[in-house]
Amino acid sequence: MALHRIRDTSGIGLMDALPEFALVRARSLDDVIRARANHPASSLLGGGTDLVVNIRRGIVAPPVLIDVNHVEELRTIRADARSLAIGAAVKLAELAAHPGVMQHYPVVAQAAAFIAGPTHRNMGTVGGNLCLDTRCLFYNQSEWWRAANHHCLKTTGDVCHVAPKSRGVCFATFSGDLAPALLTLAAEVDLAGPAGKRTIALERLYIGYARQDRPISESEGDGKYYLSLRPGEFVTAVRATNTPGLRSAYDKIRIRRSIEYPVTGVAVALRRERDALADLRVAFTGTNPRPVLLKGTDELCGGALDARVFKGLDELVRDQIMSMKTTFTPGHYRRRVAGVLARRLLATLFGE
Repeated sequence: MALHRIRDTSGIGLMDALPEFALVRARSLDDVIRARANHPASSLLGGGTDLVVNIRRGIVAPPVLIDVNHVEELRTIRADARSLAIGAAVKLAELAAHPGVMQHYPVVAQAAAFIAGPTHRNMGTVGGNLCLDTRCLFYNQSEWWRAANHHCLKTTGDVCHVAPKSRGVCFATFSGDLAPALLTLAAEVDLAGPAGKRTIALERLYIGYARQDRPISESEGDGKYYLSLRPGEFVTAVRATNTPGLRSAYDKIRIRRSIEYPVTGVAVALRRERDALADLRVAFTGTNPRPVLLKGTDELCGGALDARVFKGLDELVRDQIMSMKTTFTPGHYRRRVAGVLARRLLATLFGE
């Protein structure tokens, strides 16, 4: 496991140049854990489709990148009628085209196929999408633009420009597509780091640490403290158990059909028993500082799919989906689209 020094010699302007960094090429999971222990400020490099852009923009500047693309323990997919297991370094294109995933976990395959464009999916990884940095129109800008606007709370500023009176809460939005799909399957994530290994519910991955000056509300989330990873910890795999009779699907709206983050993405999974809705799970991305698995959908189950269910779903979306303007799309429009997509998927899946 060698350490290589990388310097950008592309000749582009200084403001856009990559800073010098070291590259560690890990060959095993133990290599990654050891590198994380030796370089606490390092970042993991899978496809780099988000990380390298943020480095070039000066948003982050990790002194060491750990290449995990040759770690076989992180590159496996197992999918059958009983369970699903996906390594963190699996490419998104591999996941979208995997026959077992397509057959038994269509919501996951569809979500993977919706991410960005073909070249991004050929490079991007499962772990990268699950841990995707939150986004905001005041954050994902060049260094000079951020400096001209006095930076924001997510970087070095002390105010969230989206909500200046938010008392220290960042409203940057999570936009990963895989998380809502896997949340509807009650997935778990395997984590590893210098302190050891553990498994937690995927939903808990997105509950950030409580800050010293104020706790972070579980329903609110925080775009700056958006992951609950411990120091040096990283995702190694995501797992789910199949529920017999569960029907699932994913859809999203974006301004451009490819290479665009979602205005909103929606995953729905349900189980129908004769003419009754027996189980309903609905999750969203692109709306809040973390992916949202709607609470209260169990109260909509037990009867026919009628106006009561759709009205109740609309109320849950209204109460739990954020309407802050963190992208160029108005927040209230994003919340309205989220409700429309959820109702559409619910009706389609129930009628299959």
